[in-house]
Amino acid sequence: MKKCNSLEEVRTELDLIDEKLVKLIADRSHLVKQAASFKNSIEEVKANNRIDFIIQRARKSAIKEGISPNMISELFTIMIDEMIETEISEFRNADAF
Repeated sequence: MKKCNSLEEVRTELDLIDEKLVKLIADRSHLVKQAASFKNSIEEVKANNRIDFIIQRARKSAIKEGISPNMISELFTIMIDEMIETEISEFRNADAF
């Protein structure tokens, strides 16, 4: 972790991390859209067991990194819920053709 020498430098570093986070979330979203083509039903898209696995793995990573697992759970839940809606739309659109 970089040691910053001013508030401005901290903010610059935070801005860079935020950009990377958005890029990573966008990459994840693109993969989720691809996943829809491999699924056979809306229930398979929802994949509750997979969601539980992802959130538990994220919580363990959060603990390892020394950050709040509850915050990570909430962030992942929001992200996954939104991406499931996207994947359902992709699934339905593919089914229409």
